[in-house]
Formats: sequence, C-alpha cells, structure tokens
Amino acid sequence: MTPDKKKKTIKYTLTAVILSGVLGSIFFAGEKENETVQSSDHHETATFAGGCFWCIQPPFAGLKGVVSTSVGYTDGTLKNPTYQQVCSGTTGHTEAIEIKFDPTIISYQELLDVFWMNIDPTVKNRQFVDVGTQYRAGIYYHNDRQKELAQKSKKNLQDSKRFGKKIVTEIKMATTFYHAEEYHQQYYKKSPVSYYRYRRGSGRDEFLEKHWGKNKNETR
Repeated sequence: MTPDKKKKTIKYTLTAVILSGVLGSIFFAGEKENETVQSSDHHETATFAGGCFWCIQPPFAGLKGVVSTSVGYTDGTLKNPTYQQVCSGTTGHTEAIEIKFDPTIISYQELLDVFWMNIDPTVKNRQFVDVGTQYRAGIYYHNDRQKELAQKSKKNLQDSKRFGKKIVTEIKMATTFYHAEEYHQQYYKKSPVSYYRYRRGSGRDEFLEKHWGKNKNETR
C-alpha cells in the first residue's frame, strides 16, 4: 500500500468513528468489552429493524453488556430468504438486527433508547434513502415485558413531540430471525470505505443530528 493510499484509508477509518453518530467514541472498542460478558448465564434477545442493517449494527455492537449482534431478516413468510429475495420486497421480511445482551449490565430500556435515536420513526416502509417494506422500522418483542416497555417508549416519544409527526414504527411479536449472508455481518468493518460512502449519502446522519444533536451518546 502506497503512503497516499494508507493516509486515505486512515482518513476513512477516522471518519467512520465520527459518522457512526451514536456511540462513536466506543465504536471499535465494543468487541473487547463484550469479551467480559461472554460467560454470563443471563443473556436475553432483542430484535429491532431500522432500515439498512449495515447502519443499525454499529450503534449496538459497542455497548457494554451487549454480547453479540447479528444482522438478518425477520417478520416474513419465506423460509431461509436470501438478500436478493428480501430486496425484491416480496417476502414480507424487513432487514433487522438480533442482539444478545446481559440484562444485569444493560437493560432492554437502554437498548430501546439507542434504537429510537438511530431511526426515523415517522415514516412507513422506508428509512432515509431506502424505500420498500424490507426497510420498515420495527420493534419485535420476545416477551410481555419487552412488549410493555416498547409500547411505553413509543408513547413517550410521541408525547415528547420531538418530531412533530406521528410515530408509526411497528411493534410486533418476534418471529423467526434469519441471519444474513456473512459478508453483511459487521459490514462497517469489512468494507469501511463502501459503508461510509453509503451512509454519508443516505441522509441518516443529517436526520439524527437534526433531531438529537451531534455525538449524543458518546458519554454513555
């Protein structure tokens, strides 16, 4: 690698931390932190959809108490769908993230807070530049407690009038989660240049900054 290319790569990596928006300061430290909770017997599952799953994975991956994150497809009718099939918008699935977490370290409510701060909850069947049912936002609860917390958090966000519009993000019982192809997992690390080029052009960061401000969760 030439010095110029190396400098350019470093520049993109630094930009990655900044443009991640949520939790930028611990963006790449998450895996090391997660090693400390792998042996816990108190893991639970959370499932969220927030548009392109490339963008919804980073905010959760670095959180202390999050054991693992995987992107994939949920709430559809076709068994074992491929990325191409889901992208067609005909399978009923939405791109989503499955989070394994230790509730003795991080609560489901905290995960909900991060979720709301990374999506546009006022639109149906789209998120930012991506349009279609496969990009709809949603909270898919795994038990009655999660359902109660999700519904309450949605009401609180609506009552806050932060967006000035109705909050339309769906809340449904979780169904089968199908893991996406391996090249989609942690795409922000595997293909950082492509990822951040897409993210910059998606309009996501501008929207989040407008409604939540810069670096809003770096002090978590």
